[in-house]
Amino acid sequence: MPRRFRIRKGDTVEVLHGRDAGRRGVVERVVPETGRVVVEGVNVRKRHAKPRAIGQPAGIIEFNAPLDVSNVMLVCPASGKRERVGYRFDDDGVKRRYARRSNEPIGD
Repeated sequence: MPRRFRIRKGDTVEVLHGRDAGRRGVVERVVPETGRVVVEGVNVRKRHAKPRAIGQPAGIIEFNAPLDVSNVMLVCPASGKRERVGYRFDDDGVKRRYARRSNEPIGD
């Protein structure tokens, strides 16, 4: 069964561990089946590719490889700091995310 994450597509995150520790980027894609996220400009890999179709170029292709979701942390849009994410229900009864330390809502 896929896991549910507190990080979503479009969130700004900071990498906590690994070669790219300290770098920030925007989440391009979330893969709940494997517990990974793809962050723009982080964990860039190179692949040597042959042309597979007519008109497709050959050469070295750069792409963003997935990171484990435990190695990234959300950056609060209001404070600009790394923060944990919590949930609460607003006045309309809708469940919303918020930054735990600054108590600011995270735009959804």
